[in-house]
Amino acid sequence: MGKESHYSSKKDRVFVRGIQGQYSLKDELTRLRSMPRVIRGKDLLFNDGPQSFSKHFIEPVDGLTQVLHVHLEEYGPGGRTQKHGHVNEAAFYILDGKGYEVHDGIRYDWNAGDVAIVHMNCVHQHFNADPVKPARALVLKPKPMVMFMNLLFQKSVIPRPTEATPEGQGFVPRHFEENLNHPE
Repeated sequence: MGKESHYSSKKDRVFVRGIQGQYSLKDELTRLRSMPRVIRGKDLLFNDGPQSFSKHFIEPVDGLTQVLHVHLEEYGPGGRTQKHGHVNEAAFYILDGKGYEVHDGIRYDWNAGDVAIVHMNCVHQHFNADPVKPARALVLKPKPMVMFMNLLFQKSVIPRPTEATPEGQGFVPRHFEENLNHPE
């Protein structure tokens, strides 16, 4: 008789990480169903700055979902983000503006209507290419699930700018915008 196959083994194994504590699917579904189903964007303000701003609708710490992290990014005129990397993937749906990404040293240009994909473990940075107008992106990430799997690495390579660009002096993100059609 040969070695026991791992496909039919009856031995206890830990696949991702050990999970301890009480867990009841019924209790978890009750908790999730009690959470808000509509997050009002008008009730949230952008934070960070002065070149890139974020408005977080759903974050892992909120416990609203088991899979999604959703936020809105606004890049001031000529603005950029920090250069960073993380384990989770991200999809940036470009609502308005024009700009580009640099992923592992390669530039990718984008315009309103495009989707920019950031792969896991990619060192990247986001840029608004317009020196006059802001740009916006809706960002979707599976961050809560990635954190559950204990894939927690995130690293800043170049920090977020602390000064506005010359073009972006005095820029304030569109906190209370009412026209959400985002014209070109």
